[in-house]
Amino acid sequence: MKIENDVVVSIHFGVAEVDGNALDSTENGAPLDYIQGAGYLVPGLEAELAGKEVGDKFDIKLEAKDAYGEFQEALVQQVPRNLFEGVDTIEVGMSFQADTDQGPRTVEVTEVTDELVSIDANHPLAGMALQFIGEVVAVREATQDELAHGHVHQHGSSRGSHSHSEESDHECCGGDKSKHSEGDSCCGGDGHEEKETQKEAKEDCCGGCH
Repeated sequence: MKIENDVVVSIHFGVAEVDGNALDSTENGAPLDYIQGAGYLVPGLEAELAGKEVGDKFDIKLEAKDAYGEFQEALVQQVPRNLFEGVDTIEVGMSFQADTDQGPRTVEVTEVTDELVSIDANHPLAGMALQFIGEVVAVREATQDELAHGHVHQHGSSRGSHSHSEESDHECCGGDKSKHSEGDSCCGGDGHEEKETQKEAKEDCCGGCH
């Protein structure tokens, strides 16, 4: 069975900077399950996998625009410290959920002063050229429920081992964080949780941090 839109695909792979610095991998873990065409993978990787079958390998280098996008200065901003009312300590590296014009995003604190907090809503891999190397390990038809929800269900997984939350753990390694706000991951970074402890703020920060 070939990979085409609306089929469930399982892949094992690693992602690295083009200069060779390894960022994340599914090695020694479960493969990543996703629905082809649902926008879960970065565009360049999803396009590369189209038409492949179980056992096919891939090795692709992507420019930033085909991976996690170019770095956008507009997504870096300063917000008043008092918007984080109820958060006793704010430190560089902390992550918060924010409601933005582009939908929910994870923002990272990059600088803190007495009055202002600098936050960055860019994906941690934005602006980077990346290399994805891996293999297709399973392909099957998606269920109607999976297609309706846009993600693989545990009971219908190719390996019977992936829930949606587990998929989110690999967002960095190929998943498009902008389309999956649940368990937002950052590779090189997270794929395996490098995200700092999330805290709750009672007020809005760039639309609503929590």
